[in-house]
Amino acid sequence: MELVRGRHNLLARHRPCVATIGNFDGVHRGHGAVLDALHAASRRTGLPATVVVFEPQPREFFTPNSAPGRITRLRDKLRLLDAAGVERTLCLRFDAKLAQLSAEHFIEALLLEELDVRFLMVGDDFRFGHQRRGDFAMLEAASAAHGFELQRMPTVEHAGERVSSTRIRSALAAGNLDLAEALLGRRLRISGRVVRGQALGRELGWPTANLRFGQQPPPMRGIFNVAVHGLGPVRPGVASLGTRPTVNGVETLLETYLLDFQGDIYGRYIEVELLAWQRPETRFESLEILQEKIAADVESARAWFHDHGYLPMTNAG
Repeated sequence: MELVRGRHNLLARHRPCVATIGNFDGVHRGHGAVLDALHAASRRTGLPATVVVFEPQPREFFTPNSAPGRITRLRDKLRLLDAAGVERTLCLRFDAKLAQLSAEHFIEALLLEELDVRFLMVGDDFRFGHQRRGDFAMLEAASAAHGFELQRMPTVEHAGERVSSTRIRSALAAGNLDLAEALLGRRLRISGRVVRGQALGRELGWPTANLRFGQQPPPMRGIFNVAVHGLGPVRPGVASLGTRPTVNGVETLLETYLLDFQGDIYGRYIEVELLAWQRPETRFESLEILQEKIAADVESARAWFHDHGYLPMTNAG
């Protein structure tokens, strides 16, 4: 998949195209239906399928302190779009300049001139342009005036309710990984490079592989049984996802203790697959109590792997 970062990197060969626009957070089953329709339009027209996403996501720009947690960070989103057969992703930096762009200019400059869209798919609630003035009705008028095809995003339901990123975030926040998996169409994986932390886990006897989230933490917290990919055979482990309240932590980290594993993996790129939720993140009164609870979490994870017959050591990484 070709990644185009910013409108200034669009070239003549990038147009015309068929396109869809959205956050695509999670790249879930609903998004899969959108991409299927986009691929069908691509085959029908012979034009490349282009997905337009924003980084940061608009709500993260306008209300960073109250924006919803990310299901997938940009790297994971791009990997999933690539796996779904998307030929090209245009990643637009959402900044003050883009936020000030009028809805009319968004259509005329981006959609018509720079992308030359021949087919466009967006949701009924898609809003764009300065002060969110642009809507589906405006796109319908532009479609009629300029001759590109416009379609509404299809609705995919699970258990009688629409599959959406919002519903997935709620499931994850509640520790309902089974529902999240049903909505996503796969288990959630979190990827990144292992970084050095404060070595607190090592001091307590439980060294961990740490992944950082920066300004885009996920919607869930707690202790999870996990499978770690990227270190050869898939490794079982137990992970803490949160801010480490016992030591007054602020930064959100994913700290994974790999069962029966030793080795220096700093700088290695790994994927942590969430298998089961154990318990919520908790603040303990002392490091000694925390150490005892970690030991109990590890034993609980071992019992879970045994009871479920899950043998990740036998699988390819």
